[in-house]
Amino acid sequence: MASQNNLPAVAEEGFKDAAAYDTHRPNYPPEAVEKFLQNLKISGQDEVNVVEIASGTGKFTEVLAARPERYSVKAVEPHGPMRDKLAQKDLQGVEVLDGKADKMPVDDEWGDVCIAAQAFHWFATPEALKEIHRVLRPGAVFGMIWNVDEYNKPQSWPATTKWEQKLNNYILGFDDGLPRFRHSKWQEVFEKQPPANPVQAIRDTFSDHLPRFSLPLGENSVKWTMWLSEEALWARINTLSQIAVLKGEEREAAIKMYKDILQGDDVNRNEKGQIEVHGVTYFAWTDRI
Repeated sequence: MASQNNLPAVAEEGFKDAAAYDTHRPNYPPEAVEKFLQNLKISGQDEVNVVEIASGTGKFTEVLAARPERYSVKAVEPHGPMRDKLAQKDLQGVEVLDGKADKMPVDDEWGDVCIAAQAFHWFATPEALKEIHRVLRPGAVFGMIWNVDEYNKPQSWPATTKWEQKLNNYILGFDDGLPRFRHSKWQEVFEKQPPANPVQAIRDTFSDHLPRFSLPLGENSVKWTMWLSEEALWARINTLSQIAVLKGEEREAAIKMYKDILQGDDVNRNEKGQIEVHGVTYFAWTDRI
C-alpha cells in the first residue's frame, strides 16, 4: 500500500523520524565522493546543474553544496518530514522541491547530471528512467551511490566478520515485497531497455521505446571502517525502514537478537568499548543517450 505521495507505506512510516535518519545514517567518504563525481564528469567543473532525486534529509546534498565548484542543485524529495529537514539546512546553491522520480518539477534538459543517493532501488522503473532522461541534456550522466553497511549488504557480498554476516542474515529475512539495494534488482531496469540495433531503432522511434541510457553501467566502490558504540550502532540499524516499524514483541525480539549477536567472539572493540563496523560505498553511472 502506498501513501498519498506514492511512497510505500513502510517507507513513509519507517522514515518519519527524519532527524534520527539524518543523525545516524553514515556520511559519504571523501575518497568515494571524489571518484564518483569524477565519473560523473563534474569534479572540478563550474556552472554545473545537478538534479538530485530522492534527496532525503540531504546527506549527499550537503556534500554537493560544500564543493568548491558551487553547483546549482535542484533537490527533489517526496517525503514531507525529510524534505522539511533538508530545507531547514538552507544549503547554498540548493533549491528544495516537492516531487518524485517519475514526476519532477524540473525543465526539459536542465540537468548536466542527475544523482540518486541511497535511493534508486525504490524507483528503478521505466517511468522513472523516462523522467530522468527528460530532465538531462544529451550526453549527461546519471549516477547512483549507496553507503552499504555489511549487515545490510546483498547476500552475495562477503562479510568481514561472522557477527556482521549473522546480522545480515537476519535483515535479509525481512521480505515485504518492496525493493531494497540488498536485493540487487535495481540494475534490471537498465538491462530491460530495448536493444539499440539500427532496424529496431527505426521502429522504436515511432513508439518511444528507444534505450535511454548506456550499457554496461560503470561501477566502482570504496571500502570503509568506523567505530560505533552499541547504542549508536543500534540507532543506525533502526533507521532501516523495516526495523523502524517494528513494535511490541517484534521489537523486543529484534533487540535481543542484536545483543546476542554482539556477544560473538569476533566482535572487535576498542578501548572505549566501541565496535568496529565495516561497509562499502558503492556507486554506478550511465550516460544519457
